[in-house]
Amino acid sequence: MSKRKGVSAEEKRKRLLEIFREKQEFFQLKELEKIAPKEKGIIAQSVKDVLQSLVDDGLVDSEKELEKIAPKEKGIIAQSVKDVLQSLVDDGLVDSEKVGTSVYFWSYSNKSTTTKQRKLNNLSTKLEECKRLLQETKDSIAVAEIGRESTEERTRLLQVWAEKKSQEEDLKLKLQHYETANPERYLAMQEQTKVSKEAINRWTDNIFNMKSWCRNRFSIEESILNKQFEIDPDMDYLE
Repeated sequence: MSKRKGVSAEEKRKRLLEIFREKQEFFQLKELEKIAPKEKGIIAQSVKDVLQSLVDDGLVDSEKELEKIAPKEKGIIAQSVKDVLQSLVDDGLVDSEKVGTSVYFWSYSNKSTTTKQRKLNNLSTKLEECKRLLQETKDSIAVAEIGRESTEERTRLLQVWAEKKSQEEDLKLKLQHYETANPERYLAMQEQTKVSKEAINRWTDNIFNMKSWCRNRFSIEESILNKQFEIDPDMDYLE
């Protein structure tokens, strides 16, 4: 028996949107979670996410969305949106009697067209802005090119500049090569050598003291200690 094929996310969006378009009503989330499984085969657990994706894409409106849109586009303060919406319902101008303290969702047949028109307007505005910036850039280039017209003298000077630039790079490489003979670097290495030498002699002294203590404490011959701890018998202080 073949497994039942699941419904894709896009198909769920399409089916849920059909509920709004067919019924032309307002719905609470809990209502959609009951209707969608029965009428459109969308499992209740996925309704919330599918609905939110439709709201995010502007295909479904919600009371919360109105509280965001109304102040920006119509100058209506967000706190008054719910009361205004209720008054429209009371006057029969909005087809719903369900507006209250809960969040409601709706979408009418022309919503898709309106959304697309809004996106088109936004894109048109951005396009005009890009055209303006492009023209400004062209104007700036034109101004920058004044006095930089291609002439024999300019070409000659650019060639001279390129040669000097190449010489500069060569000199930098030579300078890096001579860096090994830098007096400051030599003095730093000399100081580091002194510190390292002192450290070596300090640890050499520690080893001699340890060997002496072992000989006196355990009566172990030095040759055995050297062999046991892999100590060079010729080890000595650095001069």
